[in-house]
Amino acid sequence: MSSQPSTEPSRQASKRTPAHDIGLAGGLKQRVVDFIRELERPDQRGPWLAMAAFTGMLVYSYWPGLLNAQSSWSNPQYSHGWIVPLFSVALLFLWRQPIEPVTLSARAAGLGILVASFALRLLMARYRIVTIDMYTFVPALAGIFLLCGGWSTFRWAWAPIAFLIFMYPLPDEATRYLLGPLQTLATIVSTYAMQTLGIDAYREGNQIVVGEMHLGVVDACSGLRMLTIFIALSVALVLLSDGEWWEKVAILASAIPIALIVNSIRITVTGLLYQVATSEIAEMVFHDLAGWVMMPMALGMLFLEQKILASLFLQEDQAPAVLAPMRAPRGGLTGRK
Repeated sequence: MSSQPSTEPSRQASKRTPAHDIGLAGGLKQRVVDFIRELERPDQRGPWLAMAAFTGMLVYSYWPGLLNAQSSWSNPQYSHGWIVPLFSVALLFLWRQPIEPVTLSARAAGLGILVASFALRLLMARYRIVTIDMYTFVPALAGIFLLCGGWSTFRWAWAPIAFLIFMYPLPDEATRYLLGPLQTLATIVSTYAMQTLGIDAYREGNQIVVGEMHLGVVDACSGLRMLTIFIALSVALVLLSDGEWWEKVAILASAIPIALIVNSIRITVTGLLYQVATSEIAEMVFHDLAGWVMMPMALGMLFLEQKILASLFLQEDQAPAVLAPMRAPRGGLTGRK
């Protein structure tokens, strides 16, 4: 009886789905399966269990501060705070790499970051600076990852951990120092824009006089809320982007100007509506419609900037082909006889 080669491996291979066809859900499922398989190895299970245990103790230690941060999310200025930890955890999971052996220098550096974080926390508690006290959770968590996972883990984990800083409110002192200059800047820019459009407007302090109407640029109109949310969103987009480093720097640098420009557009449109429409329509646009339009407008500007930056330089595989110079045939231009 002659034996025939088995076709089972080929059948299994034909059932496999290509990596590019598994989609988002399939990719997440594969990441979960890979992580479970890694935990079956003692050299991977130990560091992950240590990181989980230390992180749990850290969360317990900082629980009052985390609750304080969560309570600030009811403020419209920090309404994005709830999505920050979810984004960071998702990014940590997607960027996760197998843990390599931890060197002594990594353990020393991680322990040093932990000690420095706790020392700063004690100092802030001594002077009752609550916000900075809460901030120390972020470097302490980074120290845990470095202590238990080493430098290789720290390289892919530091950015998602640092992003957690956006779930906290600004210190009260920073808010007070920023509100005044932002109000003045928004008033000056909006007044100039209205005058450019031919509207009879002039500035009185933080008020814009449009005809007989006084448009006050109060704290809510300073643009601080837009600035806070848009900077966090810009950082998130940079983390997800695969562009060049200089493109990412340009996007981050433009986040503040874009947020301030969009806020000034909001005030300018409101002043224009006071002239061409009723005050009820102007108030409705300013308080309701503009709040929904500002963020898409800012994102559109950011997307346009990203497209412009991407088109400035071509990738190597997109560079135009260079034709070799054509050589004249032998015998000169007359050809062969």
